[in-house]
Amino acid sequence: MSGASRTRVLLCFCIRFSMPAPKTSILMPIYNAQATLTRSVASVQGQSCTDWELLMIDDGSADGSSALAAQLAKGDPRLRLLSPGGNHGAAVARNFGLQHARGRFIAFLDSDDCWHADKLTRQVAFMEQTGAALSFTGYERRTAQGALITYVNAPPQLTYADMLGPNLMGCLTVMYDSQQLGLQPMPDLPLQHDYALWLRLIRLGGPARGLDETLASFRVSSGSLSSDKRKAVRDIWKVWRTEEGLTLSASLHAFVRYAGYSLRHRLVQRPARNSSAHNTTDSS
Repeated sequence: MSGASRTRVLLCFCIRFSMPAPKTSILMPIYNAQATLTRSVASVQGQSCTDWELLMIDDGSADGSSALAAQLAKGDPRLRLLSPGGNHGAAVARNFGLQHARGRFIAFLDSDDCWHADKLTRQVAFMEQTGAALSFTGYERRTAQGALITYVNAPPQLTYADMLGPNLMGCLTVMYDSQQLGLQPMPDLPLQHDYALWLRLIRLGGPARGLDETLASFRVSSGSLSSDKRKAVRDIWKVWRTEEGLTLSASLHAFVRYAGYSLRHRLVQRPARNSSAHNTTDSS
C-alpha cells in the first residue's frame, strides 16, 4: 500500500470513529447532476429527523456536480463528498459510499429524486416499532419538469416469491438495518443492482415491510438509468440466473411475471390523487 493510500485509510478511520455515529446513512451517487443536485440535497437537509449523514459519491461527473456538492457540504458536517475516482457506475459509487457509512440504518437517494420532509422520521420509527430488517414506502412519480404522474403504494410486505418478477420497491424509499443484516454491497451491474440487493436482503432478513405513505418523489427522465427498459431486462435476467442462481424454468416464470406486470402498467395508468392517497404498486 502506498503512503497516499495509507493516509486515506487512516483519515477514513479517524472520521468514522471520532464523530458520534448518526442513526441513518444516506447513499447518493452523483453523475452529471448539476441541474438537480441542490434540490435533492435540500430535501435531505429539510428532514424533520436531523440524525443522519449524507454521503455524496461523485462518479466522475464532467458538469461541475462535484464542485457543487463540495459547496453544498460547506457549513453542514452531515454532508460528505466522496469519490472512488473515475466513472464506474452507480453500483460502484454506492458501494464506495457504503464503506464510509457510520449509521445503523442504510438509505438510498439518487441525485435527481427527493424525499418528503417526514420520510426519515416516519420510516425509522416504523422499523424500530416493527423490528423490520428491511422496509420501503410509497412514493410519487413525476416528470422531469415536475408534473405529477401517479402515486405508487406500498403493500404491507413483500416476500422473496413476490419479488421474483418486477422490482416492487423504489430504491429511493428503501431502508435496511445494518445491525441485523450487516453492510451489504450491490452487485456491479449497470442496471438492476438495487433489485439484486433487495432479493439478497429478503433472503437474509425475511420479507420487506411496507409503510404505505407517500414519502418520496421519483423523477422520470429519458436519460435516467431506470428509463432504459431493454438493458433492464438484460440485467434482471442476470440477477435471476447469476446472482440468485435460479433455474432456467424459474427464471422464465419470473420473466413472464415481469413482462405481464410491465404490460399492465403501461396499459393502465392510474390517475394521480392527493398526497394522502395511494395507487397501484410500481417497479422503478
